[in-house]
Amino acid sequence: MEEVQQQQPNGSVGQDGETEIAPNGSSETHGEPPQNGQDAEEEIVMEGSSFVQGGPPQDDNGPPKVDTKVDVIHEKVTKQVIKEGHGEKPSKYSTCFLHYRAWTESTQHKFEDTWQELQLTELVLGKEKKEMTGLAIGVSSMKAGERALLHVGWELGYGEEGSFSFPNVPPKADIIYEVELVGFDETKEGKARSDMTVEERISAADRRRMDGNNLFKEDKLEEAMQQYEMAIAYMGDDFMFQLFGKYQDMAVAVKNPCHLNMAACLIKLKRYEEAIAQCSIVLAEDQNNVKALFRRGKARSELGQTDAAREDFTKARKHAPEDKAISKELRALAEQDKIVYQKQKELYKGLFGPRPEPKKPKTVTSWFLVVWQWLISLFYGLFRRERIKTE
Repeated sequence: MEEVQQQQPNGSVGQDGETEIAPNGSSETHGEPPQNGQDAEEEIVMEGSSFVQGGPPQDDNGPPKVDTKVDVIHEKVTKQVIKEGHGEKPSKYSTCFLHYRAWTESTQHKFEDTWQELQLTELVLGKEKKEMTGLAIGVSSMKAGERALLHVGWELGYGEEGSFSFPNVPPKADIIYEVELVGFDETKEGKARSDMTVEERISAADRRRMDGNNLFKEDKLEEAMQQYEMAIAYMGDDFMFQLFGKYQDMAVAVKNPCHLNMAACLIKLKRYEEAIAQCSIVLAEDQNNVKALFRRGKARSELGQTDAAREDFTKARKHAPEDKAISKELRALAEQDKIVYQKQKELYKGLFGPRPEPKKPKTVTSWFLVVWQWLISLFYGLFRRERIKTE
């Protein structure tokens, strides 16, 4: 694959109902796994999708309070559903991607949080670490997208001795997990990412990306984001650092669109801060990425960060001067500034009273003064004549 170059696009980066334009001026597409050379498909369009409620759980000091039915999954594992999932449940040796928080039940001390670490955990059912046996049992009962509260007995957790890695986990500590199964791959052999070749990982990520695009087109934004997040998990930092040349280009061509497509979903979900974070990840690698600048500007505009949004749109326009969507956003910001200025003008107009008018010099036209001046002149003339006579 040739190295991806940044050029001026000749179309819109996000107009309603139109195909987005890639930095090389053509419709941005990604096909099947990059190594097989099949025909590509259109990238998703940013606008025109319905809103979906949801989002990551709030970070508090203790486990969430859940009043749903308690399901006994195992003698030492119970589950309460927080959010329903969809589809099938993973089978043995499935590679599961999940987020979770973990507390010790006795002390309510949180000792692990993958949401805070911004890193999905990979768990191969049937090949998990011993201390994660209870978590794996709970996950095996969940569907993709499901979020649940698990209570795991110490026998299926960190055991009699507790945890060396987490000193705050004492011996015989029962564990509470808040876990979300983002998605899973059904594989008979239970092949983890670390056992895949570079081509296999990029191929798996690209399949997830395309699945996410299809879900986006069906307005299933939460499910689409799950696919994008799993695709990004295949392209982790530890993996990207090892790549160079054509393999690096192949990976970036899959990873960056996933971040941008997640940003598009998050904007539709009104989760603007998260959308900004996704765009910033792309811009950290490619400062001139027009779509990343556009979407970050869009999110900042919605948050009322007009100066920052204008900076993003202006920079994007330098690389895409003919783009109508960028010009439209800049005009909208200009109109917004005018409205704010008029409101401020009306607000402060009478605060200090009317502006004093400059004093005009008075013109003396009084008839009395004219007569007075005539009399003085007359007396001065008579006085001067008498003086001349005397001399």
